[in-house]
Amino acid sequence: MTRYYRHFDIRGHAMRLSLLLPHALHCNSHSLPLSSLPLLHRTMAAAATANFESLSPSNTRVGWIGTGVMGRSMCGHLIKAGYKVTVFNRTLSKAQPLIDMGARLAQSPLAVASQSDVVFSIVGFPSDVRSVLLDSTSGALPGLRPGGVLVDMTTSEPSLAAEISAAATIKDCHSVDAPVSGGDRGAKNGSLAIFAGGDKTVIERLSPLFALMGRVNYMGAPGKGQFAKLANQITIASTMVGLVEGIIYAHKAGLNVESYLNAISTGAAGSKSLDLYGSRILKRDFEAGFYVNHFVKDLGICLKECQNMGLALPGLALAQQLYLSLKAHGEGNLGTQALILALERLNNVSLENLASSISAAN
Repeated sequence: MTRYYRHFDIRGHAMRLSLLLPHALHCNSHSLPLSSLPLLHRTMAAAATANFESLSPSNTRVGWIGTGVMGRSMCGHLIKAGYKVTVFNRTLSKAQPLIDMGARLAQSPLAVASQSDVVFSIVGFPSDVRSVLLDSTSGALPGLRPGGVLVDMTTSEPSLAAEISAAATIKDCHSVDAPVSGGDRGAKNGSLAIFAGGDKTVIERLSPLFALMGRVNYMGAPGKGQFAKLANQITIASTMVGLVEGIIYAHKAGLNVESYLNAISTGAAGSKSLDLYGSRILKRDFEAGFYVNHFVKDLGICLKECQNMGLALPGLALAQQLYLSLKAHGEGNLGTQALILALERLNNVSLENLASSISAAN
């Protein structure tokens, strides 16, 4: 028996009606231009467009590329909400928790996209973004149907975001750059700040998906989401320097550092960085919520963009050098709160004994 399967782009526009056999509903379709179909079929498509539902588990297949510290939690929220999700990760063990939750494993980004309407990616470096999205033989874009959407949540280069958007447009697809801030805790709690660049209508259509991960903020045209995230990283970098310098100073002055952090947390020096990392630093918990290696990458992109703009941001440059020193000491896979180690080395002090005293008190 022949069935009709409606295709829509993400803005709710009917793209085509495809004649599909029941067993091949999602593959090997034979598509016809809407204008070439009988009047009845065109009327069906128009009616469907008028009553197009918002994105939901019943009408949207999701792909996810990158299941590391952040991606695993973010994707997990979509699965828990009932979405059918197909995942890809180079290291299978990092995807296993999502597979256990019901996600399907694909062997390549292209395979993910061929089974998805919206494909999210959150990987390490711009070169990874280019590979998983644009590679001609294995990338997601070549496997995406017209009307599909790529959503890159990696912190990457604004120029690459614009390039991906242009390539998607050529294929009658859409691309959104939507990097996030909030660390591993924000990812787990679904409270991330999401900076979105691209077609505003497309971003609004994606809001049911974004809402499961945090709060989406529309920043402008393609690439503007990345610019906003880089500005966010500049702010965090100097904040982290101030936080660890204050800790070193308080320690050298003979203060109870835990009491000091509690005291400043409700004053003007309070910050999200203090809330997320203050206690971790004192406990010598340097497990990565966000890797030093990735932060060095982000700050390097910031400095490159500053050079392009003719901007001098000395606080940014200092923070980048301090984080680079961690990488030089083989500490790139620690979390960004490990910045305390660089300041300890500079001043020949150690807060290591604080961790044992805090553990004993608890």
